[in-house]
Amino acid sequence: MVGVPGVRRLIGARPARLRRRTTTTEEPSEVTAGAGTTERAPLVAHPPRWGAPVAGMIATIAGIATAESVAAVSPAVPSALDALGQLVVTALPGPAVTTAIDLLGAANRVVLTLASLLVALLLGAAVGRIGATSLPAAAATVAVVGLGTAIAVASRPEASVPLVVATLVAAALVTIGLLGRLLGHLGLRPPRPSPVSPSPTDPPVDRRAFLRLGVAASVGATAMGAAARGSRSVAARMVPPSGPAPQATTALPPVRAAQDLATSIEGVSPALTPIDRFFRIDTAIVLPRVDVADWQLRITGDVQRPLALGYDELLARELVEVDATIACVSNEVGGSLIGTARWVGVPLAELIEEAGPTPVAEQVLGRSVDGFTAGFPLAAALDGRQALVAVGMNGEVLPRQHGYPARLVVPGLFGYVSATKWLAAIELTPWDGVDGYWIPRGWSKQGPVKTSSRIDVPGMGEEVAAGSVVVAGVAWAPTRGIEAVEVLVDDEVASTAELIPPLSDATWVQWRAEVPLSPGEHRLTVRATDGDGTLQAVGPARPAPDGAEGWHTIGVRAV
Repeated sequence: MVGVPGVRRLIGARPARLRRRTTTTEEPSEVTAGAGTTERAPLVAHPPRWGAPVAGMIATIAGIATAESVAAVSPAVPSALDALGQLVVTALPGPAVTTAIDLLGAANRVVLTLASLLVALLLGAAVGRIGATSLPAAAATVAVVGLGTAIAVASRPEASVPLVVATLVAAALVTIGLLGRLLGHLGLRPPRPSPVSPSPTDPPVDRRAFLRLGVAASVGATAMGAAARGSRSVAARMVPPSGPAPQATTALPPVRAAQDLATSIEGVSPALTPIDRFFRIDTAIVLPRVDVADWQLRITGDVQRPLALGYDELLARELVEVDATIACVSNEVGGSLIGTARWVGVPLAELIEEAGPTPVAEQVLGRSVDGFTAGFPLAAALDGRQALVAVGMNGEVLPRQHGYPARLVVPGLFGYVSATKWLAAIELTPWDGVDGYWIPRGWSKQGPVKTSSRIDVPGMGEEVAAGSVVVAGVAWAPTRGIEAVEVLVDDEVASTAELIPPLSDATWVQWRAEVPLSPGEHRLTVRATDGDGTLQAVGPARPAPDGAEGWHTIGVRAV
């Protein structure tokens, strides 16, 4: 027989066996009970140290999946992950957002969502640790996190506050309920007086039950959440806005083959960019859902007669059709963040004049339903360029990803100062009264599109037949037009390009040239001169703070 100290020595001598057992007891040992009698005392297994944090993360996944599932079927309940990601975008400094866009492109939204999920899981791990000592304290922590999440989600324009609150309460109950069960399988409920020294009266540690429930819950919740997000994403992309395409009072003629170099040279950017190839750069993590039955466009600020127009009222006005190229300031030399479309909408100048600017009005500030803002000089809306409140694009209702129900299109200005999507209000202000989203983040307040050009054909590193080689692409200087395009071979001017008549002075110009190439490696460079006679800047300059500069150059091999 051995005494209690001997039992402790036995416990210390057999850690491997204790780790393998999933019940509260090992083989019993004899313990002296006095008067020469003995009792059998069980050896007790510790819960695994990783158990509580893992339980918290699994419970968090289940709670998130609950909220995402409701968001998938109810337009009035935005995704909590997306709402939190949107807050991060709003709070981030400009260089961080710009770097994410430059490095990741459209994938930055996915990365930000994954980052939000990672933060949620880390919070879940912390909640699990708290729950290991006090489940009420864990519930209180979840409630605080849920309140913050509710505020973020309810700030979305499409959110119904009662439905958001009900959804997040359900998600919190699922989280705490599952956490309690998982901790119970670990013997951590009710709390032990000492988490280090187990006793025979502690709840049983049943790791197999914990693993069964944990795996089932995490796999099921992950599948449910992924399916919910996938269905919502597909719906946002595939379901077009309802109603017929807006029609201009006087429509532009269809684009003829002779006006589009892309019909004869494969690889050249078409005169009009198809919607499914049109670039999308914005700060929206998820596409805003706008109910046009309740939507109004307000013209406010320093105006004499504020206006408020519903969607049907906007469509009932005289609509015009405009071919215009728009570009993102983040576009690198030779980049693809530019496109040309046939826009249908209400002339912005008409709306502003109807509202009556006051003498202090100097800036047009567009406000999106999701809080984004962009501002440009009032003069740019009134100087004769065909700026629009656009409601249609390439013969279709304005797609959701491009700003449905209405957006601003201002030829000659980069999108970061002008192209407000999901338009909610147009506010006239003094120039220094309000700054748009990107200005405090280090970008220039003035954003005119710079004269630029790009080689589309041949491609970078392509092998071509020696001799006369066709080089083609696009050049742009919206509102100024393009006067000439030159192609250089190995830094020497080799050809002045033929220019295809543009659809308007607000669109890009397609061009083609033939240059002689001897066998070997060559550099092809393009440069443009705009309608004002100004040669494209040689650069190089990065996009920040007011747009890239440089002559696009590619390498080819002639054989």
